[in-house]
Amino acid sequence: MATAKKQVLGRGLGALLQSMETANPKSESTNTITAGLSFIPISSIEANPHQPRQEFDTQALDELAQSIKQHGVITPITVTKISKDKYQLIAGERRLRASKMANLKEIPAYIKVATENEIMEMALVENIQREDLNAIEVALSFQGLIDECNLTQEQMSEKVGKNRSTITNYLRLLKLPAQIQIAIRDNSITMGHARAIINVDSQEQQLDIMHQIITRDLSVRQVESMVSHIKNPKIKKDKKKGSLPDFYSESKSNLSEILGTQIEISRSQRGKGSITIPFSNDKDFERIINIIEG
Repeated sequence: MATAKKQVLGRGLGALLQSMETANPKSESTNTITAGLSFIPISSIEANPHQPRQEFDTQALDELAQSIKQHGVITPITVTKISKDKYQLIAGERRLRASKMANLKEIPAYIKVATENEIMEMALVENIQREDLNAIEVALSFQGLIDECNLTQEQMSEKVGKNRSTITNYLRLLKLPAQIQIAIRDNSITMGHARAIINVDSQEQQLDIMHQIITRDLSVRQVESMVSHIKNPKIKKDKKKGSLPDFYSESKSNLSEILGTQIEISRSQRGKGSITIPFSNDKDFERIINIIEG
């Protein structure tokens, strides 16, 4: 069984299997991260407490498990040794879970020696760089690096290879109400929607906008326009008052004089509209019709 697995890894990795397992990572003399590669029992691996991923696609895991049954684990996971027979996962939780589903007893793993902060940093950075994390998981990972590793946004930008402004936008999501964060996590609304919503101060209005996005299938641009009107209600009012061009206003005045009644004209930004002609009774209606028909 072990021989078959080594063939799956290829010659380069197979040669590394001769490496001795590294010493206890808690040693104070260890200042750098080192690694060896070995097959270790799956039962001896503990979950990573700093894993930001909360949701795992069951179908994708099943497909990976089937692939592992057929081809073995192509890419080793990464662990650190925490005691004589115990390891803690740093990176590769999907591979570990799928290997359990495939009923493997052991798995190829890089065994790294690192401090507790380095272990957490590696785990968080590895997860952030994955493309299938949702926006809230990424935001929580960024916040974890800031809180636990005492990093600035600038330092984090260098470590994860993302612009500082991108990191700031993710972190702002964590200021939104829990219901909106759940909607982002479940892909009910996009990060673009959320970035527009966060500009509204009232949580009640934020939640109302979220419900409208979901029920009315609003685009990001529509939400941005909605937020703009909420932030600047006076602008919306002024536009409504002055929506008729001068020609329309003059025509409205002339037509009202001809018909002997105060008509109303409404017009959209695209030029579509309607003319409303009020009348007081049947006789007045006939009078207006006679004027229109000449």
